[in-house]
Amino acid sequence: MEKRLEALKSELNSSWEKLNLDEKISRAEKLAAEIAEPGLWQNPDLAAEKNTAFARLSEEIDPWRLLKTQIDDLGELLALADDDLKSEIEAQITAIENELEKQKKSLRFTGKYDHENAILRITAGVGGTEAMDWAGILERMYLRFFEKNGFKVTNLERIAGEEAGIKTAVYEVNGLNAYGTLKSEHGVHRLVRLSPFNADHLRQTSFSLVEVLPVIPPAAAPKIDEKDLRIDVYHSGGHGGQSVNTTNSAVRITHLPTGLVVAIQNERSQLQNKEKAMEILLGKLVQLQQEQAAESLDTLRAGESAKWGQQIRNYVMQPYQLVKDTRTKHEETDINAVLDGDLTPFIEAYLDQN
Repeated sequence: MEKRLEALKSELNSSWEKLNLDEKISRAEKLAAEIAEPGLWQNPDLAAEKNTAFARLSEEIDPWRLLKTQIDDLGELLALADDDLKSEIEAQITAIENELEKQKKSLRFTGKYDHENAILRITAGVGGTEAMDWAGILERMYLRFFEKNGFKVTNLERIAGEEAGIKTAVYEVNGLNAYGTLKSEHGVHRLVRLSPFNADHLRQTSFSLVEVLPVIPPAAAPKIDEKDLRIDVYHSGGHGGQSVNTTNSAVRITHLPTGLVVAIQNERSQLQNKEKAMEILLGKLVQLQQEQAAESLDTLRAGESAKWGQQIRNYVMQPYQLVKDTRTKHEETDINAVLDGDLTPFIEAYLDQN
């Protein structure tokens, strides 16, 4: 048992250093002190930002702190234990070993923005109702995944299809390592099935684009020159082209140097839509910066961060059933389980490979 405890201590210390937990604990303590200052609450937005940052740091730190305390306590207990107590300690060591293995999965989230929240955007490809129905199926798949895995989701925009599915849907996803977890889903998803939308039930191929972008905290956000932005406002369009309100609340922001465009039309104020559009644009720019290995936003070349040619996963319903990732080659034959939100095997295969 002594050797197992020593091995646990060694693994814990190694993971502790890789995750920079001492620095994160120091940051959390500083945030806790700032939150305790009564004057902070005179600025509700800043207070909310610091509260959120503290909660997310605590969510990451607390499991490791608990493991460290448990291992230290067991070491002291083992030195004093009799034979009867040693069997109980052995069971506790096994439980800690299992928990450490579970927590070590967080070591895979080493990207600059992996710990941030995420924006998920689903867009139907060409193909009318068939494509929009496929986009709606993907939307349900992700919402089920979020529900099963404890992510909090906020709908930013949703434009329904005329007959079925969606034209587009945008969600903000909050939770531990949200962007790091979801970045494997970024790309084109292809469906092959017998179409329910034609009398002959012919085999049909449909495509949807899934974009996953990091939500950049205000303190870490790079500056965007105002002259590089064109901001247009217009009437929000509801289902069937009807106006959902009488004000110019919809916002379209174009980043002129790259040509990136973000539009948000929801039943919110123009200011709220502008803030969310800027949040999404910043995520797109940061992602494009990573893809181009650019030193700054000023050196970005024109181009989209997600292209329709980047097909990442095939979902085949006919003539056989198979879901296969084109990058990791991971595959599952239970397509219904996958479409019901069982995405963890695909996500873990991607994280293990990258």
